Amino acid sequence: MFTNILVALDGSEISQVALIQAVDQARIWNAKIQAVYTAETPQFNSLPMDQTYGMDTTFEMNRVIEKAEESEGAVVLEKAKKYCADKGITLTTHMKYGDTGSEIISLADQEKCDLIVIGSHGKSSIDRLLSGSVSSFVVTHSKVTTMVVR
Repeated sequence: MFTNILVALDGSEISQVALIQAVDQARIWNAKIQAVYTAETPQFNSLPMDQTYGMDTTFEMNRVIEKAEESEGAVVLEKAKKYCADKGITLTTHMKYGDTGSEIISLADQEKCDLIVIGSHGKSSIDRLLSGSVSSFVVTHSKVTTMVVR
C-alpha cells in the first residue's frame, strides 16, 4: 500500500517513536523511508537587542540559533540513520529550513511520499503554544495519508 514514507524528526522522544513506526511500516510494505529535520527559522526580527551575549543585531542572534538547530538536526538525522541501518533499512535524510509543517508538506509532495509519520507533539509545550501544533497542520494540509503517533 505504501512505497515511500516520510518521517518527521525533531529530537524528541515522540519523534523517536515516529521513527520506529515508520521503520515498521517500511518493513511491512517494503517501502523506502526518508527522514526530515527542519531547522525553524528564528522569528526574533522585531525584538529589541541588547549586548548581553555580545551580539549587536537580531541577525546575529538568529544566526546563532540557526547554527544550533543545524547541529542538533545533524545529530538527530545521524542517529536515525544508524537506527535504520541496524534494522537493515536504508534511510534518506533531509535537512530543511523554515516553518516545520510547511516544509514537511512540501518535501512529501516533492519526493512523492505516500505516507507521512509524525509525532503528536514536539520538543516542548512552549513551541506548541507559540507556533501551534505541527502535527495538526500536517494532518490538515497533507494530500497523503498521515500517521500521528503518541
